[in-house]
Amino acid sequence: MDRYTEIRSFVLVAEKGTFAAASVVEGVTPVVMGRRLDALEGRLGVKLMHRSTRGLSLTDLGEQFLERARALLREFDEAEASITADRKTVRGHLVVSAPAAFGRRHVAPHAPAFRARFPDLKLSFNLTDSVADLVREGYDMAIRIGEVTDPNYVAIRLFPNRRVICATPDYFARHGKPQRVEDLAHHNCLAFNLQGGQQRGWTFLREGKLVAVKVSGDLDCNDGELLFDWVKQGLGVGWRSMWEIQAELKRGELVTVLDEYAMPNYDIQAVYPQQRYLPAKVRFFIEHLRNIYNAPGYWEGEAALP
Repeated sequence: MDRYTEIRSFVLVAEKGTFAAASVVEGVTPVVMGRRLDALEGRLGVKLMHRSTRGLSLTDLGEQFLERARALLREFDEAEASITADRKTVRGHLVVSAPAAFGRRHVAPHAPAFRARFPDLKLSFNLTDSVADLVREGYDMAIRIGEVTDPNYVAIRLFPNRRVICATPDYFARHGKPQRVEDLAHHNCLAFNLQGGQQRGWTFLREGKLVAVKVSGDLDCNDGELLFDWVKQGLGVGWRSMWEIQAELKRGELVTVLDEYAMPNYDIQAVYPQQRYLPAKVRFFIEHLRNIYNAPGYWEGEAALP
């Protein structure tokens, strides 16, 4: 077994916390991951992890080796990327994080066509509305919606996007249209409750300044797709991204209000850690998605998939 595989497996197990979770990323069984760790510990002659029925924990030497191992993997990836930067084919393993609903609708469906171009490349996706730490959790890249402020990451805009207030025509016929953002206090706002979304409120741009408005309603959840379904059922007002609602707007099933306060700079972006050389697998996948997203009619469901 090669040293790179052993070290990568050790880092994955340490980051994921279990052999089972790490094995999903690697595409092998937990038993294989355990054998890789055994081989690494045997070769080094030290114990890197305590294993018990209660879980896994790093030894003191394991903690020290983890940071060195991460640095070694980064250097290896950069060396490989420097050689493959101009290649037209890629191989290996691309691990991508994306928001749950967006990933299901607009990232994962485009993986088969991408892999058809690069049959030696394996792809893994983690679709979650939690923001992943790309380096610590072992992702090559992520798709994110909204501003990226972490200086350790590079963000590439794939498609412009805004966040707007919307509801069905029937809902506004029954409850009236808000004229100011403060009027949302009198509406049933369908809010996202993950990571303090309700407490932070909905954010708007008014006279060049960001304004957070507290909202409330009789339904909330941590799943953006379910919230969107409730909006389409006429159960309340939603704060949704334009990428999500364009087809419904075109068909007249939803209408927007307070557009002058729409949240700008909420673009769809590809994000990856700062590094000297961008791996070809990341660069090509970014280009793949950007070409698809910018095809005429794509967001209205009219563009043919590649």
